[in-house]
Amino acid sequence: MSVAFRRDSDEEHLEPKFELPIPPGLNLVTTAGLAIIEAKLAEVEALIATEPEEKVLADAKRQWRYWITRKTSAQLAPPPPADRVAFGSRVRFTLNGAEREVTLVGSDEAEGADDKIPFTAPLARVLIGGEVGEVLDFGGRADAIEIVAIGGAEAR
Repeated sequence: MSVAFRRDSDEEHLEPKFELPIPPGLNLVTTAGLAIIEAKLAEVEALIATEPEEKVLADAKRQWRYWITRKTSAQLAPPPPADRVAFGSRVRFTLNGAEREVTLVGSDEAEGADDKIPFTAPLARVLIGGEVGEVLDFGGRADAIEIVAIGGAEAR
């Protein structure tokens, strides 16, 4: 049989594993966000120390590289001002007539189910710098957002 038709292993036909993508820009974090990063890093380091299976270990090392990069690049943001929307603010606003409330956080802390959105999201970028009572354009619509209340994040 020709060498051209022989396959040594299935490994050569697997999809390559790329590094986990790092969100672009500053890695601003709240104290809660920094705690999340540190907890994830500790979790992955514990897995690396005990995992015998090579595939799982390789994935854990990939995750470790992501979390160590996030920890070393983390910049703890100062508390937000009370009168303007900023990183870490909890904002209540109306969007097209419906009231919503979100907290502006870092990428690793963002959780849609908890209404925590990354400060780099389009909605967050529109809100940042706004004041109570201010009406803002969003989504191609003038006067789509009205800021109702601003507060600090509850878990800083």
